[in-house]
Amino acid sequence: MRKHLLMGALAAAVALTACSPKQEEPKAQAAVAPMVASSTDRFGIYADVTLQADLSHLSDSQRTMVALLIDASEIMDDLFWRQAYGDKASLLDRIPDPATRRFAEINYGPWDRLAGDAPFIQGVDAKPLGAAFYPADMTKAEYEAWRSENQTQMDTTRDLELYSLIRRNAAGELQFVPYSKAFAPELQKAAFLLREAAKYAEDASFKQYLIMRASALETDDYQPSDMAWMDMKTNPVELVIGAIETYEDMLFGYRAAYESYVLIKDQAWSERLAKYAAFLPELQAGLPVDAAYKTETPGTDADLNAYDVVYYAGHSNAGSKTIAINLPNDEQVQLEKGTRRLQLKNAMRAKFDKILVPIAEQLIVADQQQHITFDAFFGNTMFHEVAHGLGIKNTINGKGLVRTALKEHASSMEEGKADVLGLYMISELYKRNQIDDGELMDNYVTFLAGIFRSVRFGASSAHGKANMVRFNFFKDAGAFSTDADGRYRVDFDKMTQAVNDLSNLLLTLQGNGDYDGVHALVAEKGEMGADLMAELDKLTQANIPVDIVFTQGKEVLGLK
Repeated sequence: MRKHLLMGALAAAVALTACSPKQEEPKAQAAVAPMVASSTDRFGIYADVTLQADLSHLSDSQRTMVALLIDASEIMDDLFWRQAYGDKASLLDRIPDPATRRFAEINYGPWDRLAGDAPFIQGVDAKPLGAAFYPADMTKAEYEAWRSENQTQMDTTRDLELYSLIRRNAAGELQFVPYSKAFAPELQKAAFLLREAAKYAEDASFKQYLIMRASALETDDYQPSDMAWMDMKTNPVELVIGAIETYEDMLFGYRAAYESYVLIKDQAWSERLAKYAAFLPELQAGLPVDAAYKTETPGTDADLNAYDVVYYAGHSNAGSKTIAINLPNDEQVQLEKGTRRLQLKNAMRAKFDKILVPIAEQLIVADQQQHITFDAFFGNTMFHEVAHGLGIKNTINGKGLVRTALKEHASSMEEGKADVLGLYMISELYKRNQIDDGELMDNYVTFLAGIFRSVRFGASSAHGKANMVRFNFFKDAGAFSTDADGRYRVDFDKMTQAVNDLSNLLLTLQGNGDYDGVHALVAEKGEMGADLMAELDKLTQANIPVDIVFTQGKEVLGLK
């Protein structure tokens, strides 16, 4: 079990802590007041969206519960600031210009998340790859040597590494500081709010989940509540909260960042999606890769549901906005129960209308623009999340977890795998007559337009690297070409072949835990070429937003 010896490990780590975690946090970037933007050119890249949903079917108790969940989410937002940058006030209080301050709020720091984390404040240094998870003076080699010395502790549980900061003790030595200690007051307050919300929950399974998740925040032991979350089927209100994704740690990809989503289930759309999870074992068996790389059987006790999101916080709200969720990340939970895939329909629709359609009008050939559909965009996004459940989580040659073997490249390879296997799944389901609406060409052309949308987020994040590898691989394979007017045209047959070829490559690299091979692939195909940059300049000149930012909260929803 993943959790064995967890509490003992945490207790040992706490005992080793020789000083206050707050005193040992990396210092925020030094700067003179006032802080001034180096450029304002990118301040208009976000389209404002008021994040609303129909709450009329909720009872008064449920509405009170949603308000409490938003209060708890706001705490996750503050904690993410500390993980990503440091002290929020020390930055924002030094920025007199409202537009610059707003851009810093959107980016949770002075680095432009959609421009390779480039600083947009004069005098601010490059963003540390390890964000604020590690001491500012720590090198990668120092950590790896120290980690090797503590391998026994790493072997007993990976939770300590997921849910801890790295700080120096009084002797200057590296040590773990568990989140539950570093952020104890804030986490205890959030846990209290979840327990209060549970009192208003009308769904018994959701009530129990809130109580268990409160304990997870206080102990860093998330697996029991992850298991309980997988068993929930009937709750009309949903909450995803805690230290979850590791993308913010670009030094190693080891440490999880705080975030939260508060969601309202769309029952009608969810019923349309319910049938697909049962096909996972069959689709796993048919993956275009050697048998050794598909020996694991994904769980089928999983579901696909559509939601309207009413609040984003922390990592989920930083820079580009998530439009679909595939959780839990715990490999054992995935193998035993699968995952849940949550499609955030209102956010997805906002991106489709405000960004994807205008991009297609600029860059896709006229006679293929009819293939740009919301259903295809929804399907591509949904099956990306489903595809995380395919492939394998453990290497085939004794290198341990894929995530551990591939280090900082693990997230980008996983995102790239999900991108192409999502298209593979859609093509297979069309063959089985399991998708009734539209045609596969809709998904292909919408997918290409989606690449242009996504690569504008930059190439520094896991998703950005995956986007660039995919774009360049498909381009080299002839999956798309350009007409005389510079617009892009999809070649159906070559796109199909490229999907299978890239699927095979990524699954093989993952299964082998081939860090060097992945590093070479990213070096070769993970960069943005001049031709693509020129295409993106067309979108900027057309004033097409890069992403969306939310006006959100209890007041917007009419809650107290």
